[in-house]
Amino acid sequence: MKRLLVLTASLLAAFASYAQPQLGKDKIEDVIAAMTLQEKVNLLHGCGMAFGEVKFPGTAGSTYAIPRLGIPSVYMADGPHRLVMTPTRPFDSQVYNTTELPSELTIASSFDVDAAYKAGELIGQEVSDYGLDILLAPGINLLRTSLGGRNGEYYSEDPVHAGVIAAAYINGVQSKNIGVALKHFAVNNQETNRNANDAIVGQRALRELYLRNFEIAVKQSNPWSIMTSYNKVNGEYVCESRFFNEDVLRKEWGFQGLVMSDWNAGRDAVLSIKAGNDMLQPGQDKQRAAILEAAQNGSLSMELVDLSVRRVLEFVLKCNTFKGYEYPNETDLKAHSRLAREIGANSVVLLKNQDEVLPFEGVKNVALYGTTSYDIVPAGMGFGATGHGYYCVSLVEGLRKAGYNVEKSLIGPYQAHIAAENRKNYPNGLPPFSITAPLRADEFVPEASVLEANVAANDVAVITFGRACGEGADRKKEHFYLTEKEQELIKAVSQAYHAAGKKVVVLLNVVSAVETASWKDSVDGILCIFQPGCETGNAVADVLSGKVNPSGRLPQTFQVNYGDALADANFPYDYTFDMSIFARAYSGGSAKDAAERAQRDEAPVLKKNVDYTNYEEGVYVGYRYFTTFGKEVSYPFGYGLSYTDFAYELVSSSMDKDNCSMTVKVTNTGKKAGREVVQAYVNAPKGTMKKPLRELKAFAKTGLLQPGESQEITLTWETGLNASYSEKKAAWELAKGKYTLMICKDAQSPAVLQAVHKF
Repeated sequence: MKRLLVLTASLLAAFASYAQPQLGKDKIEDVIAAMTLQEKVNLLHGCGMAFGEVKFPGTAGSTYAIPRLGIPSVYMADGPHRLVMTPTRPFDSQVYNTTELPSELTIASSFDVDAAYKAGELIGQEVSDYGLDILLAPGINLLRTSLGGRNGEYYSEDPVHAGVIAAAYINGVQSKNIGVALKHFAVNNQETNRNANDAIVGQRALRELYLRNFEIAVKQSNPWSIMTSYNKVNGEYVCESRFFNEDVLRKEWGFQGLVMSDWNAGRDAVLSIKAGNDMLQPGQDKQRAAILEAAQNGSLSMELVDLSVRRVLEFVLKCNTFKGYEYPNETDLKAHSRLAREIGANSVVLLKNQDEVLPFEGVKNVALYGTTSYDIVPAGMGFGATGHGYYCVSLVEGLRKAGYNVEKSLIGPYQAHIAAENRKNYPNGLPPFSITAPLRADEFVPEASVLEANVAANDVAVITFGRACGEGADRKKEHFYLTEKEQELIKAVSQAYHAAGKKVVVLLNVVSAVETASWKDSVDGILCIFQPGCETGNAVADVLSGKVNPSGRLPQTFQVNYGDALADANFPYDYTFDMSIFARAYSGGSAKDAAERAQRDEAPVLKKNVDYTNYEEGVYVGYRYFTTFGKEVSYPFGYGLSYTDFAYELVSSSMDKDNCSMTVKVTNTGKKAGREVVQAYVNAPKGTMKKPLRELKAFAKTGLLQPGESQEITLTWETGLNASYSEKKAAWELAKGKYTLMICKDAQSPAVLQAVHKF
């Protein structure tokens, strides 16, 4: 009898489970109808970041599972230039490494959509191979100033450039059936007080700059999800804004995917759901309780709850985990390293090449100066990249592998100096993880007698300067400039080597623009390498040796002084933000933290550039300001030299109500094979508004052209991209008159080709 009862109970349980609608087998409406209210509320929240709530240590969280309805959790991980995942796991002897790609700013400097696609494809493959579903990347906020803490994680000061490169990256990731979370939507251009800062920006600048990059990415790549930012815009938290999440994102742009909050963003969970922010991350008990109560008392309609639940389920349906994908739990690291090297070298920007000091010819012995020559920075810092990946090819190693002898007498002293600086900066030992910029070793200047011996023994000097920064902190004004010791090093090395008729080359291993105007005439060559990833040493050696002809272009203006740009004054360039309170707040914080935050919220006097930031520059950001007002720069946006020369010929141009187009024939007129970046700008008629002198509308990169070889490049963009947003009319205005379509070497140099079209 007992056996019969057990069998009957098992059959009833099986029947009950079978009778339940199942996601993927039954209509979504039926699955939603079968949910309890608590289950619906749970689906609108993430499951946290603690062990057991993530698939593997170091990843970012998961969605809520309802097994009885066939709804699994799907799993997220941070990016953007490396799948962030702890390489070791409890009770597991295997090591799970991931590839450190060049940073986003570096990839953007390639001006190469194919490179961006390949980068996305690579990281998408690794996410898939390790059994995860969603990459919380890329970030595409504009580089409004040189000091933004996450500039290295973003792409450009220009929205078209940022949007197109991001779309290519997203398409690469999603080609592997891995979703992205495009972020941080929107106007998240500073880290200082990022979870409460109010970006006060006019509608014209908002539409033409800070939303256009997202619009391009959404329309060209259809991301699976979008992540809202911490900050407010014009007094309203973005994750609580129906204007951003419904009116613009969904109604105007046609976005069909999921919207999720950044981790612990916003204050009002109910208002976030009402605004179309479908999922709150990483999910807090107080948020669940608030939404449950609002749904029960009717202040939050079930229609909106069900709408967000539907979007979550549609999101889950796409994922590999839902589809039962059997992942290999290993990936092709060797092949991925080769691609990282290729992209890193392809992204190097040649800023100066006096007397063709580069590529090295007749050079065998190289002396490396600068602490960063021995402590290279491969990529960014922060939650999106916790320092280095599992390896980084040093500059010393890269040069040696390329056949150069690196001066040995300098290695020991530099290593000792760096170790001493680390002991001073980190008395308790180097931290395994930091979400703020690491303290860098102060510069080391060899004594005159050492320099004299180095000059005699070496053919060329290479000086490397480094700047690191990352999530949680912005750079300060002084970080834009070389330190006194760095200036002393340039002066001492340049004078010593030039006196002997030998050359000096500088490498800029930087996270954003730095000052170059005061010292660039003291050296012979300058390469801006930004942060080329795990293969940094090899990628740089490829360019120095001439194995790769540099073809990168600057994605950001290198201004003469900080303060030259209109936006510089409206930025916390001299403020130290207490990131420790913010970090503690991630895990709920203490009662003292809560009291401090409450007191800050209620403070009658708000601090400029901390509690609020005025975007008084309007549309005149980056090169739009410098070119329009004739302001001198050190190196303009889009600038970059080559080891060869190129000639341009205009084949055709057109402009109608739908599209603009320019077809250009590019010919390599030099003696070395190389690639050229073709940039199309437009000068638009004034209409009822003042306009920047020129604005980038399209760009493309040639293939590798041999000497004498030509390639036709056609650049096409929607005519509507030439319009400006009228705040008075609350509408886009495509002014009548003459439109000058230009092919330019960069944002500031005279056009090499142009065509005028009346519209």
